[in-house]
Amino acid sequence: MKISNIFFKTSILLLTIGIMFSCSDSFLDEVKTTALDTDHFKTQEGLDEMSIGIYTMLQWPVGYSWAARLYNIGTDEFTRGKDGGVTPYNDYNSSLNSTDGPEDELWDAMYGVIESCNVMIKNVPVYYDNTNSNYNTRLGEGYFFRAYYYFALVRQFGGVPLKLYPSNSVETYFTRNSAEECYAQIISDFEEAYDLLPTITDELGRITQSVSAHFLAKAKLFRASEINDDWNSEYVSTDLDDVIKYANEVIAQHPLANNYVDLWNFTTPDGPNELESEIILSAQFSDDRTTAGRFGNRFHTAYTTQYDGGTGYAGLKRDISGGRGLASLRPSNYTIEVFDRVNDSRFWKSFTTTFGCNYSRYAPTWTSDQFDDMVLADGYTVGEKRFVGGELGMKFIVNDAGDDTYTQYRDDLGNTLKDGKLEAPWTYVRYFAGESHLWIGEIGNSGSMSSFRKFIGLSKFRDGSRETYNDEKGTRDLTLARSAEDYLMIAEAYIRKGEVVNAIPYFNALRTRAAYKDGEDRSVNIDGGVAYRTNSNITDGMGGHKAGYLDGAAYWDYNTYYESNNIAETTAATNITLSGIDDIINSEIDKPIYDELGVSGDDLYMAFLMNERTRELCGEMYRWEDLARTNLLGSRWNAFNDGSLQQTSFDAKQHIRRPIPQSFLDGITNANGKSLSDEEKSEMQNYGY
Repeated sequence: MKISNIFFKTSILLLTIGIMFSCSDSFLDEVKTTALDTDHFKTQEGLDEMSIGIYTMLQWPVGYSWAARLYNIGTDEFTRGKDGGVTPYNDYNSSLNSTDGPEDELWDAMYGVIESCNVMIKNVPVYYDNTNSNYNTRLGEGYFFRAYYYFALVRQFGGVPLKLYPSNSVETYFTRNSAEECYAQIISDFEEAYDLLPTITDELGRITQSVSAHFLAKAKLFRASEINDDWNSEYVSTDLDDVIKYANEVIAQHPLANNYVDLWNFTTPDGPNELESEIILSAQFSDDRTTAGRFGNRFHTAYTTQYDGGTGYAGLKRDISGGRGLASLRPSNYTIEVFDRVNDSRFWKSFTTTFGCNYSRYAPTWTSDQFDDMVLADGYTVGEKRFVGGELGMKFIVNDAGDDTYTQYRDDLGNTLKDGKLEAPWTYVRYFAGESHLWIGEIGNSGSMSSFRKFIGLSKFRDGSRETYNDEKGTRDLTLARSAEDYLMIAEAYIRKGEVVNAIPYFNALRTRAAYKDGEDRSVNIDGGVAYRTNSNITDGMGGHKAGYLDGAAYWDYNTYYESNNIAETTAATNITLSGIDDIINSEIDKPIYDELGVSGDDLYMAFLMNERTRELCGEMYRWEDLARTNLLGSRWNAFNDGSLQQTSFDAKQHIRRPIPQSFLDGITNANGKSLSDEEKSEMQNYGY
């Protein structure tokens, strides 16, 4: 719905009631299919239904490719893969402008649902029985979601027009409020919701007081951040104290999952991982195909490498278990190096490094020229398959510069020598022997800039529950907030207050969980691709292409931990807890990043905080906004994103905001009822667009 009608049409209210996605046992299972008019929302039943419609917009970021482009690409964490659609948002080139981009979709979607929230806030006190046990909840939902969706806009655009009442007719005159005014309204609405919402609910997916507390803390942290330094000085001290207060309340209500991988171990729609106590808010999806919309949860397509088809992939076919392989977002060298990949399990519980052979018919064979070169692996003979279905078909070695174990064999198509012998699986190596360390640029044969196709993929969102191998309709819930972020928000608040020592226990709560436990198998791979094993759409017992066609699965149960780290097998516990401030300053993992960024003194603590946010929250739709709010986007993009090699220039004043959509500026009028002049449009537009 375009800006010309989002402010006044109520059709979105009618639409959202009929297109719910939900967990099978959640309140979102209610579906209204009859035609309605706006008078229906002057009834208690209608307001109950409207509240359901408001929840569905939580799914918006992953309904297409918007999340990848607005929240994750163009940062220190992720650069572009082979999907050219993300290029403007990664490289900050001239194609990133005010016309026809995901920011247009965000603008229209958020204002559409804000109209619904305004109706809720106005109508509940008038038409809802105030003695009903749901009265406060419905009103609290109206306030919470109005704040939530305005917050989504302000984080991307800065100040936006505030509209706090429902429309009765066409409205075309709008002025842009300042960021200060927007934050005042957002925080006020979150506070109203905090006072109204229940502490617990028996309806899966409904918000509670702790959800409001989390976002109240987050809004105050954003207001206290550097992007607002020109006006926020009077708020910072109180805001930081409130971050600590409200986030601690959330932590008390939402204990961390015992094991980091439990958050991502998606085995079936509406499975145990979606009920973890750590989860504060999630967008609800299910395997009900009639309510999935065009794509359901499409986020599973964003991070998976291209593992299927063509030379250098032979023996691997796209299947349900391995994912779509669109190769949109690839991790930067920073993202790989910010982890202690020996002792911090979060790396290996967040990334895919192996794929199984599922197509023996076209698996490669050992050839005579390989034999003549005396590089044939021990135990193999010429003419024999290098691997077959049910065996490892592709692996990624995540090593460091200085590792002389691996060398390239003739080409860059995955033929790799290990200690002089050709590896049987297609093998992609981060650093070949003799290669020097690079933060940006081409190294090894893994994720090379020439192809943008081969890289370790983030595994947090893989979905093996889909119907077909090309299906994009993901069914798993999308976690939008978890209490791990509250630990990091408190740590940041203490750092900003100059009380770094008080931040350490909050870092350590996450780092203690992240360490390997005594007896833990470090070679195990667990992610949502494994849901193929309980997927009733797969009839051949394999990874899912079509019955009888495959003889294995692309999903693989083991990672390359030991090969990549070149260490002996062990099940001993590891320790990455911080014993004091000196451990932050002298961290062997973080110091090279400090040096590359040129930070010192107190700036080290914020650099460590941002590194720790990557380690804990990598790829979870936080990074662009975190770097923009702290004015760190430019320095980290230049240091760690390959886009900085594409003859583009990051403008620190321009690119920390998204362009106001041209469709909005073209569709509104000034106070005299006339279309805006070019000068008036320019005044309302963000700098540089």
